[in-house]
Amino acid sequence: MRRSLLLVVALVAFTANPLPEARAEDDATDATLPFQEGDVVTLDEIDRLRPFLPEEVWNNRDFFFYEGMKLEIGPAFADYSPAPTYLAATEQFRGQPKIGPGGSLEDFVAGQPFPMADIDCTGDPNAGVKIMWNFHYRWAPISAMSSFHYSYWDRGEELPLYYQGTGGGVQLSRRSEPSLLEQDGDLFRGEARQRAGGAEVMAPFDARGIMLLTYRYKESDLPMEKARNDDTWVYVPTLRRVRRISTAQRSDAISGTDFTLDDLFSFNGVVPQYDWECIGKRDVLAPVNTKVKGYPYVDNQNFGPYGLSFASDRWELRRAVIIRMTPKNSDHPYSRKDLYIDTQNLQPLYSMAYDQKKDLWKIIYHNKRWSGDESLTGKWFEAWDDVPEPRVHSVVSDVIVNVQTGTGNRIEFWDAGGKSLGNKARIRRYIDVGRLTRGR
Repeated sequence: MRRSLLLVVALVAFTANPLPEARAEDDATDATLPFQEGDVVTLDEIDRLRPFLPEEVWNNRDFFFYEGMKLEIGPAFADYSPAPTYLAATEQFRGQPKIGPGGSLEDFVAGQPFPMADIDCTGDPNAGVKIMWNFHYRWAPISAMSSFHYSYWDRGEELPLYYQGTGGGVQLSRRSEPSLLEQDGDLFRGEARQRAGGAEVMAPFDARGIMLLTYRYKESDLPMEKARNDDTWVYVPTLRRVRRISTAQRSDAISGTDFTLDDLFSFNGVVPQYDWECIGKRDVLAPVNTKVKGYPYVDNQNFGPYGLSFASDRWELRRAVIIRMTPKNSDHPYSRKDLYIDTQNLQPLYSMAYDQKKDLWKIIYHNKRWSGDESLTGKWFEAWDDVPEPRVHSVVSDVIVNVQTGTGNRIEFWDAGGKSLGNKARIRRYIDVGRLTRGR
């Protein structure tokens, strides 16, 4: 099995990642902005965007902006705040969670661990790690299913290697629903896992039938020397057996891709394995509520000449907090990564990874959908018990650009979160390792 498949599955399996709260600090659009809602920006006008893009994106703009693009300006600082259920849990446990040794998280039950309004980015030495714990436990549905398409690009040429399939993820603990708070936020009593997710590959033919399942544990919140790594199992049809795969080396580049496992959603790693610094805040433009259809709705969307652009879509002005990640392990391939995170819902906007020579190496960014926006495909996001209005801001595509080689990868899952895994019995069956071989 190609190791790159593990990356694809890890992404799709955890599309049910939680998302936290923090309200945009400025509700009104600045009257001096060089654009307004409804404007369409073409390539010859992109200088208007420059003040609201990370410098790294602007300096490598040929990957992202192209002749024929039609970038629509959406609303500024739209309300994408999480569901009241999540906000209520944040208030209920306000002041209880704390940062432990090595940036670990202690005494956390549910909600946003450290309310964003209480964090002093410049005066609190723990501001960076607090925000990353908020990012890690951001609001999301209990479970979600999606379809995925993973493509490979080399200086504008789409390579024949690809993967398609379906996957689902479940957040098993730290839930905010009142009925689950009665059992400490766990979906199943005494739960030891944070979340679990799996996927099945449908294409290409030589990979069809491969199935994976990954667990992340509550113990990953502990200090680095005590944290438990993820467990992953894979069913290989040609062997007709399940194999266990080590995911300890999450920072390794996956063969054939520019992603590492920790690059998913800009950061999908174990928080205490890194040092975190809050650099500041900035208003940025980013694609945050798509107006175009990607996979599985269509397979011919124009992603630009490099295959890595969202420029012919809607972009919106968002308030971002900039967090610098520095690996604790000296053998990590990155010297640092700078993450731009939405202050209202803690969704990733951009991240920039630098190599050990401190040169820019990779740019990661994302497209998203708002659960309450039904303009694209009609009603697509289901409510669930205790949460009549989901208010979920879903990542529906991850793109990584290797600016040093001109290569990149695009992962599409435009229906992320639109279908739940069902009741507890169905969830329990889905995350059972025995499912990988049952009936085969």
